[in-house]
Amino acid sequence: MASIRALVLNCTLKPSPAPSSSEVLGQEVLDALGDQGVSGEMIRVVDHSVRFGVSTDEGDGDGWPAIRAKLLDAQILVIATPIWLGQPSAVCKMVLERLDAELSETDAEGRLRTYGKVAGVAVVGNEDGAHHTIGQVQQALNEVGFTCPAAGATYWVGEALHKTDYIDARPKPDTTGRTTTALALNSAHLARLLAEQPYPPPQTRDVGVGPSRQPG
Repeated sequence: MASIRALVLNCTLKPSPAPSSSEVLGQEVLDALGDQGVSGEMIRVVDHSVRFGVSTDEGDGDGWPAIRAKLLDAQILVIATPIWLGQPSAVCKMVLERLDAELSETDAEGRLRTYGKVAGVAVVGNEDGAHHTIGQVQQALNEVGFTCPAAGATYWVGEALHKTDYIDARPKPDTTGRTTTALALNSAHLARLLAEQPYPPPQTRDVGVGPSRQPG
């Protein structure tokens, strides 16, 4: 059985050691992945001086290259984000923008280096917007080469405009627990399948064969 590693990127706006509901749900995903034989770690992105940009290294002490190295070493990426104004956090959007650089990074056979990696999403908030946020993040991750499994997201949202966050929710809802378990189970299964049977390299055409692609 292939050895699988996971990386959870906690996209809270709060630097450590502030409590983070995204961290609580992200850790629950890691624990559920551990039940499937997957090892991993979580990184709180705001603690690492990640620069805005769309390259693999923005220089000047950019914290992204070190995070990216761990991402490339993992077979499962989970984005854990809070909801703000019905949207994924600004930190989450910054991470997705940094992942845009992967569209130019390929392996020796011409595949994106993110091909064969599985992506999941974990969302928390005390307002509406969980499905919208999951849809945005999953679409972006798929576009830059990740594969999203069935039931590839888990979330919790409290009553709108109330102050109870997931970190304070007692008891933890069974619905979130079940979706977290499904996310872990299907992510580990898919990651092992892709490790054993990678995507094929892209087919190339001879220059001049077929119609040219025109803008517009």
